[in-house]
Amino acid sequence: MGEDAESSKINHSFLRDYVTEADVISTVEFNHTGDLLATGDKGGRVVIFQRETESQGEVEEVGDTGESGEYNVYSTFQSHEPDFDYLKSLEIEEKINKIRWLPRQNAAHFLLSTNDKTIKLWKVSERDKRPEGYNLKDEEGRIKDISTVTSLQVPVLKPTDLMVEVRPRRVFSNGHTYHVNSISVNSDGETYLSADDLRINMWHLGITDRSFNIVDIKPANMEELTEVITAAEFHPHHCHLLVYSSSKGTLRLCDMRASALCDHHTKLFEEPEDPGSRSFFSEIVSSVSDVKFSHNGRYLLTRDYLTAKVWDLHMEKGPVETYQVHEYLRSKLCSLYENDCIFDKFECVWNSTDSVIMTGAYNSFFRMFDRETGRGVTLEAWRETSKPRAVLRTRRVYNGGKRRRGDVGVDSLDFTKKILHMAWHPEENIIAIAATNNLYIFQDRVNTESQGQD
Repeated sequence: MGEDAESSKINHSFLRDYVTEADVISTVEFNHTGDLLATGDKGGRVVIFQRETESQGEVEEVGDTGESGEYNVYSTFQSHEPDFDYLKSLEIEEKINKIRWLPRQNAAHFLLSTNDKTIKLWKVSERDKRPEGYNLKDEEGRIKDISTVTSLQVPVLKPTDLMVEVRPRRVFSNGHTYHVNSISVNSDGETYLSADDLRINMWHLGITDRSFNIVDIKPANMEELTEVITAAEFHPHHCHLLVYSSSKGTLRLCDMRASALCDHHTKLFEEPEDPGSRSFFSEIVSSVSDVKFSHNGRYLLTRDYLTAKVWDLHMEKGPVETYQVHEYLRSKLCSLYENDCIFDKFECVWNSTDSVIMTGAYNSFFRMFDRETGRGVTLEAWRETSKPRAVLRTRRVYNGGKRRRGDVGVDSLDFTKKILHMAWHPEENIIAIAATNNLYIFQDRVNTESQGQD
């Protein structure tokens, strides 16, 4: 994408000067076609955006196929409310940790959303007709006196204004003792997994009162606990395979055909540590914050604090590709530990062809890496790029050597402006970036003329 990326229309209600904690976006997810985009925030709300279709004049102007990169608000609803665990005397936040769309089966859309404890299945549907002519109800819905009904009529459907209805279909609760950090829908379309710090459960989408525990790393004595589960995901094509990452920087691939309880992994992916470079922060920065299967299912993409890594499922001894996201922060780890930024959990995503990876950084920066060339680019999500047709600027962090105009010094980085959550359209070069309470949507508009010049 790089400098050819353009900003599409942004819903400016997301661009406010003040930030309340409840407005901070905590997850972003495209559906399987990319026509819908869902965001969840710390206030327990889910906002769904729908992609707009361009008018004929706009299609001719940009030479496109009728689909624009504009996403406008489609529906907003309250997914979770604050709760209280009376047994542990703990408050349960309403913050949405993850959203996952289910493959579409009919006219309606379904999505899963979760906070720390409870997972909910939502049905999103449209209604543009309403029934009229009931025999036992009047026009306002009140029950008629049966003695006044002298004839029967067949109710009919009359056109009405389009309404988007969002209804809860299932509530999956009491499955986790610890905080849920991941949910992933299986390729079989019938089951999904949910992971907390010590366990991974598998649920059937139609059964809410029980789940099956498939991974349990809780030791008999909690004093012997050395690692926790940080993320988990099902394989995109093989319903029996799943991967989970740990705070020790390891990845474990599990095959449910080998054992129903996957305490013993099929493969362990781990990079040998260099004893000479070990420090107090080594284990903290090596903790994996996110893991994603590639679309073809051959590779794994992981993110730790300083790097993004690509792993081949056929090679366990180490990553096949390592990308330095912000190596210039290595000398700042002490101060980042003191202000807790070292514990920030950055996400990572693949593009639709698995040729480019993207992940976040500080100062409203995010990074893209081309896997073929190995080159990386730093881009910035900020107010100026929220203008339609604005071109994304590449940025560079100055850390010694020759300083160029526009470079940002390491000491000038704003660590409160962090890009933690993002999503990539499943088929096109459209990305969604969550920056605190702002949602930015960028679209690559490389026309054939500029491609020829490249």
